[in-house]
Amino acid sequence: QVQLVESGGGLVQPGGSLRLSCAASGIAFSIYTMGWYRQAPGKQRELVATRTNFGSTNYADSVKGRFTISRDNAKNTVYLQMNSLNPDDTAVYYCNGRRSGANYWGQGTQVTVSS
Repeated sequence: QVQLVESGGGLVQPGGSLRLSCAASGIAFSIYTMGWYRQAPGKQRELVATRTNFGSTNYADSVKGRFTISRDNAKNTVYLQMNSLNPDDTAVYYCNGRRSGANYWGQGTQVTVSS
């Protein structure tokens, strides 16, 4: 019923850029807070960025100034533009949608930053 499908991950060189997409279905997308989280091997899943339906954003300190979260309600899609990537950004990136008691996750997309 509910699906969050990430795409856009891959291998990128240090200093490069990548844009992730998350297409949502089965939820009232326009009233959900959408976000991106990531998890590196051996580490906890951590918040990367969130964006509410009214435009408020929150970013992890490690990505401020480099990453930008945006959403297109007409397409039920949330994006993560990632610039100036470094090897510490290597992780599986997960799309998240939440509202009150509802909390949904995508399957993740791998981002690898390496030369």
